[in-house]
Amino acid sequence: MSRTRIRSTPVDPACAAAVDLARQAADEIARPGEVGEHLGFDGEGDRVVTHYFECLDRAYTGWRWAVTVNRASRARNVTVSETVLLPGSGALLAPRWVPWNERLLPGDLGVGDLLPVEADDDRLVPGSLAGDDLDQQMVFELGLGRARVLSPLGRDLAVRRWHAGDAGPHAPIAHAAPAQCSTCGFYWPLAGALRVGFGVCANEYAPDDGRVVSADHGCGAHSEATAVPSMVVDASPPILDDMGYDVVEPVAADIPDHE
Repeated sequence: MSRTRIRSTPVDPACAAAVDLARQAADEIARPGEVGEHLGFDGEGDRVVTHYFECLDRAYTGWRWAVTVNRASRARNVTVSETVLLPGSGALLAPRWVPWNERLLPGDLGVGDLLPVEADDDRLVPGSLAGDDLDQQMVFELGLGRARVLSPLGRDLAVRRWHAGDAGPHAPIAHAAPAQCSTCGFYWPLAGALRVGFGVCANEYAPDDGRVVSADHGCGAHSEATAVPSMVVDASPPILDDMGYDVVEPVAADIPDHE
């Protein structure tokens, strides 16, 4: 590789010429043979220059050693300020770190696990500051003593999640259902603002028993899916004739002769 300046910036001549000093600093922190060709330098400011060297470690392909040198005002000697290994173009990098609360999926919480909720979680509001649409809930919470209740944002997020899930109107089982949950006798509407659109299934034979379902969801266990006959006729027992008889012709058997 040719020696080229990485960025056109006025640099201190003494710092720009301190290639050997920078290489020596890189050799001190790298393993033997890992510092390669000088790739160029970059002027960081007044009498501050960063030299770059190729990294020959196969585990760090595309990375480069960066050694920053500087010179004090009216001083002749150049000194090393910092030596680090930095990724370059095409360097192999670890995936972007994702916070735990963004990696968490439904069902990950197990027995004994704790899921802390942030103090400024937008899904919750103080019970005493509930909105106008939650007035009834606010009065109830003041007596119950819960510090926070569901906020309008938290409610809307839940509505969208439930409506788009397996217990919503777009599920395949809902398309094949004879009627909607809103007309089912096992449908128990939720209280408050969610009463219009959601309820809980109370049919032990339904696939969504004990779960929140949308009013326009449905399944084959609808209370009015079939009509049970009012009278059930039991089948008659079999009739056995023990007074008559059947004539059976004897069958001749081969009997061996004995003297």
